[in-house]
Amino acid sequence: MSNLLKLPTWADDGQVFAVVETPRGSSCKLDFDPELGVFTLAKPLMAGLSHPYDWGFIPSTKAPDGDPLDVLIIHDAKTYPGVVLKCRPVGVLEVEQKSGSKRERNDRVFAVPDRSPLETDLKDIRHLPSRACDELEEFFRATNALENKELKFLGWRGPNHAAKTIKRLSK
Repeated sequence: MSNLLKLPTWADDGQVFAVVETPRGSSCKLDFDPELGVFTLAKPLMAGLSHPYDWGFIPSTKAPDGDPLDVLIIHDAKTYPGVVLKCRPVGVLEVEQKSGSKRERNDRVFAVPDRSPLETDLKDIRHLPSRACDELEEFFRATNALENKELKFLGWRGPNHAAKTIKRLSK
């Protein structure tokens, strides 16, 4: 398997590549291990919790936490680890993460695949119903609850900010 971390960030002017690590519906979080070239178990989620959408990363980026930039891919399909999707960024949730005395940014980009007919109308994550945004924040809180990490949500930003964030963090 090729090193998925080193794929290009941008597919074209407005779309990025997103690598799926954890598929929608999974009750555990998977991580890509570039040395082994496989996906490994990062952690099980709390009982009853599952990923609402495909979760992964944007290749050839480096976020402040040292990992590739996180991406939640909003679509109705369930894919598989290692699937690479061409996506349009629709926003970002800015997050500050605290673990012990260490504080760092750990923003989440939201994107829609170019081949996702049900979500083509979603142009800006801020247009989701407020309940959907609240549920996503609670999901992120719950996935970190057992790790002694405290999340502070700094705000939802639109597609232009997401594109700037991706460009700034591209290697």
